[in-house]
Amino acid sequence: MLTNSLVELDRRHLVHPVSSFHGHEARGVRLLESAKGARVTDAQGHELIDGFAGLWCVNAGYGHESVVEAAAAQMRKLPYATGYFDLGTEAPIRLAAELADRSPGDLNHVYFALGGSDSVDSTIRFVRYYWHAKGQPERDQFISVESGYHGSSTLGAGLTALSAFHEGFGLPYPWQHKISSHYVYRNPIQGDQAIIDASVAELRAKIEAIGPERVAAFYLEPIQGSGGVLVPPKGWVKAMRAVCSDYGVLFVADEVITGFGRCGPLFACADEEIVPDLMTTAKGLTSGYAPMGAVFMTEHVYQTIAEGAGAKAVGHGFTYSGHPVSAAVALEVLKLYEGGLLENGVKMGQRLLAGLDGLRDHPLVGDVRGRGMLAAVELVTDKEKKTPLPAELQPATRLFDRAWEQGLIIRSFAQGIFGYAPPLCCTEEEIDMIVERTRRVLDLTLEDPEIRAVLA
Repeated sequence: MLTNSLVELDRRHLVHPVSSFHGHEARGVRLLESAKGARVTDAQGHELIDGFAGLWCVNAGYGHESVVEAAAAQMRKLPYATGYFDLGTEAPIRLAAELADRSPGDLNHVYFALGGSDSVDSTIRFVRYYWHAKGQPERDQFISVESGYHGSSTLGAGLTALSAFHEGFGLPYPWQHKISSHYVYRNPIQGDQAIIDASVAELRAKIEAIGPERVAAFYLEPIQGSGGVLVPPKGWVKAMRAVCSDYGVLFVADEVITGFGRCGPLFACADEEIVPDLMTTAKGLTSGYAPMGAVFMTEHVYQTIAEGAGAKAVGHGFTYSGHPVSAAVALEVLKLYEGGLLENGVKMGQRLLAGLDGLRDHPLVGDVRGRGMLAAVELVTDKEKKTPLPAELQPATRLFDRAWEQGLIIRSFAQGIFGYAPPLCCTEEEIDMIVERTRRVLDLTLEDPEIRAVLA
């Protein structure tokens, strides 16, 4: 089919996620046609470095034949099997065991979902059931962190603390509360320990204000992704975990973005030296090759729910939970991670952060931050005042388009932040190309009359 025909069909029929419907119709779709390793090719034959791994998810990189073969073999053998009625099949059983073996602490029980959003939604339901089983149904209040992202499903979008996911949807719900983000670069409190102390005090105050007997759970991302790749001070996550332990509040770590080598280790919680009560993953679980998410439960959460239910079924489930094809893909991807990709990701992450750090001298760069193969460059027009790019310039669209023209795919946030999450398979040359093309985008943006007019 001709490219222009597909563009027109897209305009007429396909609703894109998190898009301006009419804005997308006007711009038209950019068609991607193929990919290999860390590079993708569009319908015009234009090759780009995928500096964002699809949507933070193609951690292993594109085109691994072993993953394709694993999916095909499972499809031929048994393309679908339900987990209802005490039925099961080999791939999801083995995957649950492999993941439990590698997860922090006693996160030994795994419930499979379809992605990150419904994994988060599942935790909300499991947390509610947990407290009912404990005889404390009044513990129905949830706390999360400003600038955090926990999906766009009906319940999880309220835990998300980004206005685009609330406006027009009647969110957040009254039982969903927030504390301030650590956001080190723009935090009025300076110094790592001072930020940690302030967050600890705020979380304690929030729990006390709601009533400790009412608070069910606290959610955080080890690194806030969609809020702008916000890296907390070392020790911040551990301190938040300690507060929850003090109050008996369930601690939920959302590792949908940070899991599976994105920050170095398989799970960021291991690097933070904490064991959450529940943990969510998705994205890198299958490297984006097939839809899948997972909720990990500690022994005490699992046993409390099990004992509360007794002989009754716990009424939560999805048709495609533990899908055998997705599980087969995840098992093969896990082999790739442990076969050298995790190690390469650590090395390339160091190179990426060093390269991006070299951009600090650019007039538009206010901050560079990251961990592993997860990074951000924040643009400003005044370094001293940390003035963001003018919203009327629509920096997200302008900067994404410019990067595309230079052969680079990155996340471009509305406030003028570049987000990076390249595949772990990147070579040194590809990492250097990401940095070089970023500098070129910065130089071209510096030449914009609208930018020069507001530059300090």
